[in-house]
Amino acid sequence: MHFTSEQHLDDDGVLEREFTLGEIPGILWTPASAPAPVPLILLGHPPLGLRKMYPRLLARAQHSAAQGFASSTIELPGSGDRPRWPAAEQARADLRRAMEAGEPVSDEIVDALILPLVAKAVPEWQATLDALLPLPEIGGPVGYSGGVISIGIRLAVVEPRIVAAGFFAGSFVPRAMFEEARQVTIPLHVLLQWDDEGNDRQAALDLFDAFGSKEKSLYANMGGHTGVPQFAGDAAAQFFTRHLK
Repeated sequence: MHFTSEQHLDDDGVLEREFTLGEIPGILWTPASAPAPVPLILLGHPPLGLRKMYPRLLARAQHSAAQGFASSTIELPGSGDRPRWPAAEQARADLRRAMEAGEPVSDEIVDALILPLVAKAVPEWQATLDALLPLPEIGGPVGYSGGVISIGIRLAVVEPRIVAAGFFAGSFVPRAMFEEARQVTIPLHVLLQWDDEGNDRQAALDLFDAFGSKEKSLYANMGGHTGVPQFAGDAAAQFFTRHLK
């Protein structure tokens, strides 16, 4: 891991450092005032590129720092300034065509869009953990928050260092991931926007039912995809405080 920049966000006492891990860009935020070491939350996001997602990721990181957590994110394969991924671009184009035509999104499109992304992204998240956890300011335990829910499911199954996860219902989920969801045993906090125009509500409910965790909470709010209420973040913070501290 190589840190490439560092800045103090003076308004809230957060230290922001950009890094590269091989070809993978990422960002680490740590609370400047908290006694080290602190727990870590991995911030997932959709494959839209870190530059586009930065304002929302920063807000989440600042909220986490206020609770005494470090947080980190990485650029997903094929996104941002990373090398183009023709197969992923083709899958996104197929998805756009189906949605613009008002056609059902087929299982084949969902599988092509999500399964290769999961296969590539999860080992990169694990490599990021390998690099972050030895830092003196990071102590664990580790949580995972948001992003492509299928990536979170796979991480929850294969990565024992992650002890709790907060998922955002709303992304397409291949049928194969439902079987993996049954293997998830860590505590879960799942956020669902009840009227999310791009989300199959019943599929989200079925996925929640499939999770094997003994402790799992579904936090549903009225409104569309962009209508998540501010207080929903407080509920997620309480969840991570309960399990990471």
